[in-house]
Amino acid sequence: MKIKNMSIQLRLFLFLILFFRFLSLEKFNTLLFIKSLIALVTAVGIDCLLCFLQKKKFKINESPLISGLIVGFVLASSLSWWLFSLAAAFSILSKYIIRFKGRHIFNPAALGIFLVVAFFGATTQWNGAYSWYIIIPVGLYFAKRIRKLSIVFTYFLTYILMSAIMAYLTDTYFLDQISYANYFFIFIMLIEPKTSPFLRIEKIVFAVIVNLLAFALYFVELPFDALLPALLISNFAFCLYTTRSS
Repeated sequence: MKIKNMSIQLRLFLFLILFFRFLSLEKFNTLLFIKSLIALVTAVGIDCLLCFLQKKKFKINESPLISGLIVGFVLASSLSWWLFSLAAAFSILSKYIIRFKGRHIFNPAALGIFLVVAFFGATTQWNGAYSWYIIIPVGLYFAKRIRKLSIVFTYFLTYILMSAIMAYLTDTYFLDQISYANYFFIFIMLIEPKTSPFLRIEKIVFAVIVNLLAFALYFVELPFDALLPALLISNFAFCLYTTRSS
């Protein structure tokens, strides 16, 4: 299949797996790649099984390919393999179980990862999150193709503003705060097509809410990364809003 004939999801999958291979070689960490493949196989396997139970035919969908790899990117490579598998399983099950009006509510990978972090003591690592020289140009391409550029730009502008406020409150350097921007989260997870808004004003509000929640939860000093619950809460709020406005 030629790249120009690939769906946007398959293109993203191809990028993620090549990027993951690059990171594993760069860090001389083969476990990083192996455990991501475990998450990938689990996600695809469970999705195929559930799809068969519903439609009585086997089919490999595109979304579990991406969800499985995202689990590998975010979880720490030092964790046991079964945690990667469990996070991938939660991700796919959430798409079939937690639904409203024919679509899933939460970002699948974010929910799966959050559950193993919150209930099984897993830790996040965010592999490649700060490789801006790779993520930004490729991420801009995907964000434009799925019409989510306004989410990216709004989030980043809000992040700059909140970083300036945090630098003032914590008496730290502003540039130090900016350097912690998680580009993988911004360009891959935040703009997930089915759980992020579709209208321009909704996209802007959504990006602002995720950012404000992340900074607010940071001050609460949660025992885990604030980005995941911030995204999941915003997913739920967006679902409630669309329900009331419909």
